[in-house]
Amino acid sequence: MANESTQRVKKTVEVTESFRDRHSNTTKDGQRKWVYALKPKGRYYNYRSYLSWFYLLIFFAMPFIKVNGLPLVMINFPEGKFILFSKIFWPNDFFIFAVAMVASIIFIALFTIIYGRFFCGWVCPQTVFLEFVFRPIEWWIEGNPAQQKKLDAGSWTREKIFKKTLKHTIYILFSFLIAHTFLAYILGVDEVVKIIKEPFVDNIGLFFGLVFFTGLFYLVFSYVRDIVCTTICPYGRMQSVLFDKDTMQVSYDYGRGEPRGKIIKGQEQELGDCIDCTLCVQVCPTGIDIRNGVQMECVGCTACIDACDGVMEKIGRPKGLIRFASENQIANKEKFHFNFRMKAYTGILIVLTALMTYLIVTRKSIDISVSRVKGQLYQEIGADSLGNLFSAKIINKTRNEIPYEIKLDGIPGTVRMINSHKMVLGKESITDINFFIDIPKTAIKKRTTDVNIGVYSNGKKIQDVKSKFLGPFI
Repeated sequence: MANESTQRVKKTVEVTESFRDRHSNTTKDGQRKWVYALKPKGRYYNYRSYLSWFYLLIFFAMPFIKVNGLPLVMINFPEGKFILFSKIFWPNDFFIFAVAMVASIIFIALFTIIYGRFFCGWVCPQTVFLEFVFRPIEWWIEGNPAQQKKLDAGSWTREKIFKKTLKHTIYILFSFLIAHTFLAYILGVDEVVKIIKEPFVDNIGLFFGLVFFTGLFYLVFSYVRDIVCTTICPYGRMQSVLFDKDTMQVSYDYGRGEPRGKIIKGQEQELGDCIDCTLCVQVCPTGIDIRNGVQMECVGCTACIDACDGVMEKIGRPKGLIRFASENQIANKEKFHFNFRMKAYTGILIVLTALMTYLIVTRKSIDISVSRVKGQLYQEIGADSLGNLFSAKIINKTRNEIPYEIKLDGIPGTVRMINSHKMVLGKESITDINFFIDIPKTAIKKRTTDVNIGVYSNGKKIQDVKSKFLGPFI
């Protein structure tokens, strides 16, 4: 029985293999094939709806959330200032971000190896905004896919002009709102409100930036759409390298479903469970036929699972003809197993997560870097001392002004500031200072001497740094 099923599948694949010659949203002539997706119904779509509404709530609300006067999240690229969960990170914390970036890539790779493009269909901003904001607006104004096709094919009547104008006006307004929200993540919501209130001429650059990103979002969600998922997104290209036969993904059980065909009452038929209703194709946001097998365009949104389960329920057959399963589960009836590659990626991810945690826990609120000014030799100070010129950069990552002083530790000597200024570190600021270190000649035993420079606040050492003191040849 299994051999007969396999033979039927091979014949079906030979007939339908041409689908691999081009993307699902491209015609034989290389033209764009517009995807008119039917609104899904079912438990997975309900779960995605709840998750997406929560996602949108968080996205639009987060810039307004503050903890101790700081935004919960702010990615201020112009100032090199980043706030994550009300913790301020500066450019000198770049190593933490580098480790976090590598850990994120490893996590995405591991997640893809196990669950395929599940992220794309459930969490990706492109999918969430398109499927739960822009496409519902289209369904509301223009109707179901059949009505949309009829409207697009028809002449420009008053009804068509009204519907198209209304839809695209709402699209532009939503795109404008998304652009402002992204700006709030960069500059902070207070600064965005201030910019809105200020005269137009004072912020021309930002205005044109907002216009550009509004146009970009509008173009993506009104026209580009599924092309982002099938062609532009690098994650979609990466998945073909990461998938293997143990990867869990939206799969069609061809052993159970083939040969497919319509049910004819009163007639005995040797058919599989698939009745060839094509609902799985109609609800697909990228227009693929999941029955052709694993495809790069599949975003794992589970819309086809809901559609197929609904049909199976109506005709009295078991659900799961289309389901989350690996190739080994479908072809060989094997249970899912955590293979060596998954274990290797998991091990690397654990190490990187532990390293990132350590870096965050040991991260200092005040950082100082000190170096001797290059090109400067030692100076004779009086009859018994030598002096070196140093420069220092002190970063205060806190929201408090901190008084400070610089001292020499472990060796006799004094610190002499070049310019008299208030010895206070401004909140969330970088302070550049220059100073001399004077050391008695009796303490200089060689050409270069290691010195330990301490930064103190209210008598308590907050950080120290090592440097070199240049003396005469001895």
